[in-house]
Amino acid sequence: MSTTGPVLDGDQAHGEQAHGEQDHGEQGRGDRTGAGRGVPHDVVHVVRHGEVHNPDRILYGRLADYHLSERGREMADRVAEHLADRDVRLVTASSLDRAQETAAPVAAAHGVGLHTDDRIIEAGNRFEGRRFGEGQGSLRNPGNWWLVRNPFRPSWGEPYAQIARRMREAVADARRAAHRLYGGGEVVLVSHQLPIETLRRSLEGRHLWHDPRHRHCNLASVTTLTYAGDDLVSIAYSEPAADLLPGAASTPGA
Repeated sequence: MSTTGPVLDGDQAHGEQAHGEQDHGEQGRGDRTGAGRGVPHDVVHVVRHGEVHNPDRILYGRLADYHLSERGREMADRVAEHLADRDVRLVTASSLDRAQETAAPVAAAHGVGLHTDDRIIEAGNRFEGRRFGEGQGSLRNPGNWWLVRNPFRPSWGEPYAQIARRMREAVADARRAAHRLYGGGEVVLVSHQLPIETLRRSLEGRHLWHDPRHRHCNLASVTTLTYAGDDLVSIAYSEPAADLLPGAASTPGA
């Protein structure tokens, strides 16, 4: 996987433990010190891409040429509006079209370049390219049973532990890059549902395996990580495009 832009090293972050599962409060623009402590605050917004044009309901995974739908582009604009008043200095996305297209309005709104880091790319999946749940992709097909023998690793795709490790490394490196290049400021990382869900579970100290139908990561959602020094002090979740979700197409793991 390739990494371009200001992220230069791969040291894994240490001491990142959530102090609560969800916190809907947000630091204001330019408020980068802990209350009464003088501890610098780092803020990382981890964004899931918008709706993808996928009329055949393919589990597209890492396949190229899956672009945002018209609704998805509107979702991307909503994310940009949501983050417009934030002190965003660094915007990075996976190399997949849907992530790049979601990140572009955010970068444009803040007048910054768009960087690429494939440590935040979609997870590998053996069902990629199939209409999962139907025909040859169905779990009723005995030929697929061996692929789903171990839901805890999982056996059909990239190990959860590997996803968590690369996502945490990308977050840590993005924080360091913002300080090194811009003297601080907030970071936006545009990624995908399973990597974001896995990152959050890892930071909260929960088990990484889960039911894909119950992920807390809707289309164009923003999961905001706030750090005081090396400590993760809150995780907030918001859905700037919540009114566009009814009727939107979303393939689990996309």
